[in-house]
Amino acid sequence: MESPDPAARAPRWADLLATATDDSLAALGEAAGRDWSRPAHGLDWTCRQTLDHLALGLTGYAGLLIARPTDRYITLFASLDPEAPLADCLDGLRIASALAGSTIRGTAPDVRAWHPWGHSDAGGFAAMAITELTLHTHDITRALGVPWALPDPASAAVLGRLFPGAPSGHLPSDTLLWCTGRAALPGLPRRVEWQWDGTVR
Repeated sequence: MESPDPAARAPRWADLLATATDDSLAALGEAAGRDWSRPAHGLDWTCRQTLDHLALGLTGYAGLLIARPTDRYITLFASLDPEAPLADCLDGLRIASALAGSTIRGTAPDVRAWHPWGHSDAGGFAAMAITELTLHTHDITRALGVPWALPDPASAAVLGRLFPGAPSGHLPSDTLLWCTGRAALPGLPRRVEWQWDGTVR
């Protein structure tokens, strides 16, 4: 029987990831000529290192859904060529996202794979991928002075899947920034520690 929540279905999650990827890549492309050796906002990594982390993470989520380990990360690591031009590295990020999206779309609903923040299904790993992609796009664009905001539709889906205790009454994008320790909300100070919950509910 089909889930009553369309956002819970793997194809819907794959579409959300594809849309978030297009949005992020457009913003990152605007920053391609800027100084990517600068630290990403709020991180110890440079903007270039943060981009590499994104490619590794998105590929890794696909690998976890394929290998389906019960107690560990996979042993495949995908990184961007450190000597490649930034525009080519953005192509690498698009490839990593497409690999994740096609794996999510083709994974059966009953499949589960290990993650330290909760064994998860395809929808959960898609939500993790969207979280990584949008938050680190935020970190990079803020550091490089490119105006960009997290997309509210994707943020709302992620909050419902990974942050069940998130406060209500705020824009989803603002709430996701609060949940991940990047901003305060009215009456709620910025979080020092955080993690999502990828378990299937």
